[in-house]
Amino acid sequence: MAEIIDGKKVAADIRSEVKREAEDFLEHNGIRPCLAVIMAGNDPASAIYVRNKQKACAAAGIESRSVLLDGDVSTETVLLEVEKLNRDAEVHGILVQLPLPRQVDAEKVIRAIDPAKDVDGFSPVNQGEMFRGHALLEPCTPKGCIELMKRYGIALKGARAVVVGRSNLVGKPLAVMLTREDATVSLCHSKTGDLSAYLANADIVVAAVGKPGIIRGEMLKPGCCVIDVGINRLEDGKIVGDVEFESAAKVAGFITPVPGGVGPMTIAMLLKNTMAAARSRYA
Repeated sequence: MAEIIDGKKVAADIRSEVKREAEDFLEHNGIRPCLAVIMAGNDPASAIYVRNKQKACAAAGIESRSVLLDGDVSTETVLLEVEKLNRDAEVHGILVQLPLPRQVDAEKVIRAIDPAKDVDGFSPVNQGEMFRGHALLEPCTPKGCIELMKRYGIALKGARAVVVGRSNLVGKPLAVMLTREDATVSLCHSKTGDLSAYLANADIVVAAVGKPGIIRGEMLKPGCCVIDVGINRLEDGKIVGDVEFESAAKVAGFITPVPGGVGPMTIAMLLKNTMAAARSRYA
């Protein structure tokens, strides 16, 4: 039976580490690290995420600011708010809560964020620097996956890794990060033919495709590490990942639950990125 990777505990440890860093930063620079969040509209899920980020910031000694905009806001108005935060020397990190309302050009907004404050790691500059191995700020969810595996002693060097999902937010950056750790990576997706053939020899499997139960226990190599990034709500309201947990847990050596695995790590990495952005301003 697989050992459960406790994302909540690891995230709590990281928040404690960040709090110590934030207090040290305040003592030496006379200012708290600050994260500003822009949210447009009243999407319930986004509102929950923003509240969770605010709570996490408060617990970690990081100041949080919120810019709340109407749902009918224009791209130009959002860009003006981004530019204000770019110019504000007391703001170290800027996060635009996605999704934005349909009429807002999200790509233009992300490109407008100062790369030195882009704590989501979504800007083309930071993603390009990540591919070159020089990024200060990298996407939080894949960064959290790597951190989880390292803290559980999962061997990355020389491992055969399969990432299922090719999004710019998780799959592609995670493939780059695993390669940087000297893993040999196959990047698969929902249209990969015979996915089982790739999974059968994988030491590490990361599921980030957004399809519940797409990976089952019989597809896995015994003793492998399974990181489930998927978050899917079933008709009965239950939240599940992309991995069929019960069957996979009987085969894998390590596995993340959903919820309670990767999810808490995303916010923890956001806090770490905010600290890194703040320190870079005073380097």
